[in-house]
Amino acid sequence: MSATLTGSGTALGFSCSSKISKRVSPLNSNRCSSIKMSVSVDEKKKSFTLQKSEEAFNAAKNLMPGGVNSPVRAFKSVGGQPVLIDSVKGSKMWDIDGNEYIDYVGSWGPAIIGHADDEVLAALAETMKKGTSFGAPCLLENVLAEMVISAVPSIEMVRFVNSGTEACMGVLRLARAFTNKEKFIKFEGCYHGHANAFLVKAGSGVATLGLPDSPGKAATSDTLTAPYNDIEAVAKLFEAHKGEISAVILEPVVGNSGFITPTPEFINGLRQLSRDNGALLIFDEVMTGFRLAYGGAQEYFGITPDLTTLGKIIGGGLPVGAYGGRRDIMEMVAPAGPMYQAGTLSGNPLAMTAGIHTLKRLKQPGTYEYLDKITKELTNGILEAGKKTGHAMCGGYISGMFGFFFTEGPVYNFADAKKSDTEKFGSFFRGMLEEGVYFAPSQFEAGFTSLAHTQEDIQFTIAAAERVLGRI
Repeated sequence: MSATLTGSGTALGFSCSSKISKRVSPLNSNRCSSIKMSVSVDEKKKSFTLQKSEEAFNAAKNLMPGGVNSPVRAFKSVGGQPVLIDSVKGSKMWDIDGNEYIDYVGSWGPAIIGHADDEVLAALAETMKKGTSFGAPCLLENVLAEMVISAVPSIEMVRFVNSGTEACMGVLRLARAFTNKEKFIKFEGCYHGHANAFLVKAGSGVATLGLPDSPGKAATSDTLTAPYNDIEAVAKLFEAHKGEISAVILEPVVGNSGFITPTPEFINGLRQLSRDNGALLIFDEVMTGFRLAYGGAQEYFGITPDLTTLGKIIGGGLPVGAYGGRRDIMEMVAPAGPMYQAGTLSGNPLAMTAGIHTLKRLKQPGTYEYLDKITKELTNGILEAGKKTGHAMCGGYISGMFGFFFTEGPVYNFADAKKSDTEKFGSFFRGMLEEGVYFAPSQFEAGFTSLAHTQEDIQFTIAAAERVLGRI
């Protein structure tokens, strides 16, 4: 099920007491189980320290730009000290100071069956005995390709790459090659990686840091933008650039401006408009693929695009990306056709193995029903906590993906999302971190649940949210 929820979400009847479970695990302990101690909230606050993270991050700033290898990790939009992670298991993360967190980032989406899953790790150990990279075809590529093709409605052929950015770069070049047109339409607040053509009114870290169109770009003259959920604006672009538009690309559910769902009129209208104007419809399902449903957002909404990009989940936590679609389009890709694209580690056996075993787990009965159940409870619970403590909030979820904004809402596009009180979100984020809950360090990023999240995790998070919201 799906719903865009408001601050009047259903209360769950969970009452928090003055005692909570302390979620701290020594670095040398067994990560498979939590050490639980009954301590007061004040005692827990005293035990929370990020001294080692602070020391390591200060050293990192002299080694890497901003001290990180991906901007949002620097906590610039939320303030406070970035956390350096030591290990992960199931629904939990442990930092280098020994603090334990319930994790709702999930490595930004891949950890849908939980971190460091035992079956995936065992399969990777067996694969590593044969080598980590071949630079040549291997049977595992066939296996994962067959699984992806059988699952995703639009994909008849697939090309594996190494990241979501690479997948989006390849799919745009393919759309241009197939249609022999250069211009394309993207949507404000949607993020499709850091390739030049996409860094116009982009989401994700670009939105988080409040950056303008990214400096260093050179090829954006053919990039057309429209507000998300505004089908009339798209129609006007097609009219103004008649016969010049190769493709329309979008996140079918936006996860890089927070969590924003499409209206039926919008997503159905895009399918019709692109078809009527000889343009290809591209779903960027790097985030939504295998998360909203086994067949992704296109299965969930019943809309079949011409091309699709994937990533995250299909690599089971290892670097991966993919693009695929109709056979007649994909046969343009070299060596079958003239559109050249290559990659040293594309289809490497480790990523293929992790992807295969992750998808096997997701195909088991009850998977998406469970994700829907716990995510509904989590989202409703946080929104109800916001209502009880007097905060304007709205949000929503689909399956294992969710988000909430500190604004009355509703939120239909990036302009609406920017009305959110980001200073209040920063206070909420830092407070939840001290409580042992790790959300994305940005108001403009979606959250993720996993099969490893338990009822206890959800109830703990809701109770912590009520405490934190009560202090803001």
